[in-house]
Amino acid sequence: MAHDTALSGDNAAYLEALEGFLPPQVPARSIFNPAAAATGDFDAADRQAKVSRLINSYRVRGHDAARVDPLGLEAGKPHPELDPAYFGLSAADMDVKVSTVPMYGMPEHATVRQVLDRLRAVYCGSVGVEYMNIRDTAQKHWVVEQFERRFERPALDREGELRALDLLTRADGFERFLGVKFQGNKRFSLEGGESLIPLMDMVIEESARNGVREVVIGMAHRGRLNVLLNVLRKPPAKMIAEFAGQHDAPSEGSGDVKYHLGYSSEYVTRHGGSVHLALCFNPSHLEAVNPVVVGRVRAKMDRVHDSERRSGLALLIHGDAAFAGQGIVPEVLNLSDLPGYRTGGTVHIVVNNQIGFTTTPTEGRSTPYSTDVARMLGVPIFHVNGEDPEAVAEVVRIAVEWRNKFARDVIIDMYCFRRHGHNETDEPAYTQPIMYRRIAEHPGVREGYLRRLIQKGSITREQADKLEADFRAELDGALRHVKESNGRPPVASAMQHLWAHYHGGMHDIVDTAVPSGRLSDLLRALNQVPAGFNLHPKLARSVYKLREEQAAGNKPIDWAAGELLAYASLVSQGHRVRLSGQDCGRGTFSHRHAVVRDQTTGAAWCPLQHIDSRQAPFDVFNSLLSEGAVLGFEYGYSLDYPEALVIWEAQFGDFANGAQIIFDNFISSGEAKWNRLSGLTLFLPHGYEGQGPEHSSARIERFLQMCAEGNMQCVNATTPAQIFHLLRRQVMRKVRDPLVVFTPKSLLRTVSSPLDDLARGGFQELIGDGVGRKRVVLCSGKVYYDLLAARGSRDVALVRVEQLYPLPLDALRAELARHPGAEVIWCQEEPKNMGGWPSVAMWCLEAGIMLRYAGRKASAAPATGYMDRHLAEQAQLVEDALG
Repeated sequence: MAHDTALSGDNAAYLEALEGFLPPQVPARSIFNPAAAATGDFDAADRQAKVSRLINSYRVRGHDAARVDPLGLEAGKPHPELDPAYFGLSAADMDVKVSTVPMYGMPEHATVRQVLDRLRAVYCGSVGVEYMNIRDTAQKHWVVEQFERRFERPALDREGELRALDLLTRADGFERFLGVKFQGNKRFSLEGGESLIPLMDMVIEESARNGVREVVIGMAHRGRLNVLLNVLRKPPAKMIAEFAGQHDAPSEGSGDVKYHLGYSSEYVTRHGGSVHLALCFNPSHLEAVNPVVVGRVRAKMDRVHDSERRSGLALLIHGDAAFAGQGIVPEVLNLSDLPGYRTGGTVHIVVNNQIGFTTTPTEGRSTPYSTDVARMLGVPIFHVNGEDPEAVAEVVRIAVEWRNKFARDVIIDMYCFRRHGHNETDEPAYTQPIMYRRIAEHPGVREGYLRRLIQKGSITREQADKLEADFRAELDGALRHVKESNGRPPVASAMQHLWAHYHGGMHDIVDTAVPSGRLSDLLRALNQVPAGFNLHPKLARSVYKLREEQAAGNKPIDWAAGELLAYASLVSQGHRVRLSGQDCGRGTFSHRHAVVRDQTTGAAWCPLQHIDSRQAPFDVFNSLLSEGAVLGFEYGYSLDYPEALVIWEAQFGDFANGAQIIFDNFISSGEAKWNRLSGLTLFLPHGYEGQGPEHSSARIERFLQMCAEGNMQCVNATTPAQIFHLLRRQVMRKVRDPLVVFTPKSLLRTVSSPLDDLARGGFQELIGDGVGRKRVVLCSGKVYYDLLAARGSRDVALVRVEQLYPLPLDALRAELARHPGAEVIWCQEEPKNMGGWPSVAMWCLEAGIMLRYAGRKASAAPATGYMDRHLAEQAQLVEDALG
């Protein structure tokens, strides 16, 4: 009891808190001296408690005093809790021996001064670390031990030192070469952040040692050219040719600027292994490529059945201002531990220039660090001085080991600077005069590290000069080669590897029908549940009973059955199906029920995963409440799984505008800019049922506005047979263009197709109606059924344009020829400035087809929020169309 008495007050409270942080084998009370307490030496016990609190404070706050800024601009007052006096330790205590528990890497006992020196060396040197946000105790203990023991082995051996110097020489030399030979060209230089190159090299090397065979890299424009040359080893002549205006882009399409281009290569490690590297193409929209990268890695893992997520790595390079400012960053971080999106941990590298264009950190974020948004994950965040390559190496080793052990994200925040302005023609001193005076005086990362190595005896100045001269000779030789080629651009690469059998733009015809007997078998398979499974009574009555009737041929196929039969038939033929989106397992409108739950146990059952023993996988994932990150992920997935049906479903079509960057800059234009195909399918619920401005329109007009050069397909199908054949066509033909499907809402329960319509025929881009009518009304989607209900005996043909793009003009001309002299009207539910009218009218006019409009007048909002007004408008547009 004497020991407990000695630990009264603040120390007793601290002891209780400490119990949860110490390693399991070290009881908190063991850090105190029971013998001293038993003999009444309360001063020693009190001092020991203060030292333990000091140790904990450095673990929590040490990063505040770390020397991570190579410019010294961030040097300020250290945190008061890092001062021993804050805990009552005086100069008289400094040479008294105490227990070093819970510190790692020290003798069991040392003086207070030695403990303090060690704490400052570990936590306040070139690396600061945040890990107290890690909730898992075992993970937290692991990081503490690795970080505090990191000095027990050298960060780099001599070979590693020379490799780092060589990479810094190449990074620095390439930027200088371009600055001299191509003055005035934008290149978004890496100068000041050259340590990114050895950092990435170390991440790839360490990851390869842990079994990684594929690395997908995403980054913005700064330093991208340097990464292409010195990490992916893109040939110098090819890069210089791009500066000289020689492009290997296809003759059709727009191409893109050189600092947006991607590349892939085989990387040979120091130990003779091989890693495939792929740098993703990306637009100027900062951080937008992040989910694309992670989706690609997941697809690569799924291809090789890597359920442990060991074979691939997503490596994301961020800017400090973008990491703090772009909303897609936390969205992607939030994907990291979700079952449908997990990739075994992303390595995030923040190239921290300490400036965003002209905006300072105090103007650009409300947090101390640009990385604070990542604290929500409970993963380690390392802040490292980019001027210290050996500190970078220490961090990389721990970061990669963390990912390998725990399969979780990790953040490396590399502090550096930006030698020039936002681009090389910009004058940064207008807005940052003090920073750029300091930068002008800075010798550069390579020179600083070289001086250290010369002092250490690892290399001589003459040897280093030869490294520099040899690399400059390599670049000069590449430039001569480009000049001697007389401006002939290299031949554009054709589709390769996975994509060798696919193409875009030209549409081939395939047979999508499935024999009726097989369809009945698939319906029965969709109805199977495990023995003793307690299905919800309403599902048993309204869905499973209906499927029995459909399988027997007694009931027609509804929308849900048509959709599920498409999936079932595809997986049974060996095609993977992946469906992802908000609430897509059940479906927003409770129609799909791809996953059902036992009403007693809550256990999930997905019949599409049990069609037969040889089927391909069927995956359905309810996503987080995000559009941009999830759509970007699925687009990335589709890039590395062309033979799969990959679907993203919006909760409502209106909500897709939360992912507009992905639509604009990847899905609609990726083929034109980068020659990259994608077969991604989008489900966007659309239809006017009086639900108001935000639950009616999937903004058809926006997608049609992006359509050109055969870049994607836009469809508004009206029957279950149509969706069945459409989804099968998307996978079975060799065309790989994105497919945008404006899916129904109210029609999910009101439309049907005979089973025979699935067993014969195919997707009809246009559905005609009769012959010799006086008026032809062209329409698309749900409004057809409103028109049909009101037509009565009027002499009007209702022609459904099921595919809005590419508009089937030949089929349309043939259909109109069946109604000679008829007035042709376009009818739609959407306002005149929205929907299909603006684009369809233009295309028809160019084809010599004259249309009259029937529909809502132009409007700022897509729909009214009042039911009575909606019904009046709907009745009027139907009457206007039918006359």
